[in-house]
Amino acid sequence: MNQADLVNAIAGHYSNTGVSKTAIKFVLETAGEIAQAELAKGSEVTLPGIGKISVKTRAARSGRNPSTGEALAIPEKKVPHFSALKALKDAVNA
Repeated sequence: MNQADLVNAIAGHYSNTGVSKTAIKFVLETAGEIAQAELAKGSEVTLPGIGKISVKTRAARSGRNPSTGEALAIPEKKVPHFSALKALKDAVNA
């Protein structure tokens, strides 16, 4: 499902009380921007009914250049981490 499909699904949902597709798209884009800003600060973001997005630190490690076989050091970095709620896991496995 892409963004347009999500906007159409929300607009067509029975509980929609006449909110325009433009307003729905604006809310989704704004929520994404706010989530990015919060994650950049190191906070976690909870998406109701879906799960939590947090920031984890991936430890430094050694690797190899696949074309030359030369060993190289891969520095630690921060990566987004998603943790699904139990209700979502149950819905997927039902």
